[in-house]
Amino acid sequence: MTTTQQLYQLYLQHPVISTDTRKIGVNSLFFALKGDKFDANTFAQKAIEAGAAYAVIDNPEYKQGEKYLLVEDVLTCLQDLARYHRSQLSIPVIGLTGTNGKTTTKELINAVLSQHFKTQATQGNLNNHIGVPLTILTIDATHQMAVIEMGANHQKEIALLCSIAQPSHGLITNVGKAHLEGFGGVEGVKKGKGELYDYLKPPPPPEGGANKREGITFINSNDTTLLEMAETRKLHNVIYYGTNTIDDLVSGELIENSPLLSLEWTNNKTGNSYKAKTQLTGAYNLHNILAAIAIGTYFNIPAIAINAGIEGYQPKNNRSQIVKTATNTLICDYYNANPSSMFVAIENIEKLQADRKVLILGDMFEMGPESAVEHASVIQKALDTPVDERIFIGKDFLSQKVIVESQQSGAVFYATAEEAITALKGNPIKSSTILIKGSRGMALERLVELF
Repeated sequence: MTTTQQLYQLYLQHPVISTDTRKIGVNSLFFALKGDKFDANTFAQKAIEAGAAYAVIDNPEYKQGEKYLLVEDVLTCLQDLARYHRSQLSIPVIGLTGTNGKTTTKELINAVLSQHFKTQATQGNLNNHIGVPLTILTIDATHQMAVIEMGANHQKEIALLCSIAQPSHGLITNVGKAHLEGFGGVEGVKKGKGELYDYLKPPPPPEGGANKREGITFINSNDTTLLEMAETRKLHNVIYYGTNTIDDLVSGELIENSPLLSLEWTNNKTGNSYKAKTQLTGAYNLHNILAAIAIGTYFNIPAIAINAGIEGYQPKNNRSQIVKTATNTLICDYYNANPSSMFVAIENIEKLQADRKVLILGDMFEMGPESAVEHASVIQKALDTPVDERIFIGKDFLSQKVIVESQQSGAVFYATAEEAITALKGNPIKSSTILIKGSRGMALERLVELF
């Protein structure tokens, strides 16, 4: 069996990791990961033929020579290799998680830090038990900072990712209602996300010795849940940001939301204030922006460079993304959805200045036993919000008992996106600001071409 230390020496010579034979890197290390419907051990020979220097496998049947490295379990081996590589690095690693806003906040932090440091960050949303080690293994000796996004839908996952990424600094964006089925309810979400704080809290002192230095935690001072979670864990090295000014390193407020955000923020150590125009929509993004500003300020990046990072960030991947068509303004936010993000998105459209407003909301997935109650609450929130049209798509919305009352309130329900598309083609929406939001599995991007 190949040990982690032996594999690490090969990794130093071949620092490119491949997991897909369709995108094999020449002289890379190919890791034969298993999926639900495939066993990449069967592709090991193909990887070598395509130019991989070595193939890491866990089935001895596929070992055909010295280029085939046999390990107990390929996934565990990948994680152990990343864990060992991280232990050799001395750079700051910022780990972040949260129910909503993880990817946007990660991109904003990266945009700010990249103004002054060579920074490596999670690509896209590769934030799971495979994506995090792959990201860690892309960090090389030239990098000065890393920003690692950590996602989870079960307890103990963030703890595992922390053991790999070993963050020196951490941030939880918020704790809300998402992946309730996997986490076992809201308290389970709180516990699962709190595993990042658990990692950053001070360890018990050794007998007769002093504590090792604990991590630095950035906390939204407006979020009482996060404050309570930090207090419970007795976190001491905390940097605050928010709309308050007393204890915050950075505070700020929106000065425009129409629909792109502009804000004014203050460095409370110097008392200097600055204005920034962003390419983001959604008032809920204010705290994500302030988190990035606070981290930039903590690492002594000048305000002009911080603003350059914030103002230059262009949202993509259908997260808080504005699309203007010939007749409508679309708020494309259909990468994912849960009750928490639905509520703030609906509240945001209420605040926007627009002559005509439309809500198009798709089902929220992974709600478990809470699904009926949570979909009903979103419907009620939409009914209580002054907009011109409300369209609900998906069987979970359709199944609610409030359907009859809702229809009397001008709401329309469709079982599938296909049904909605057919109806909207016959009755197109024009001259409106339209929020399109739902879980990724609803594939609501198919509606965009209608507007």
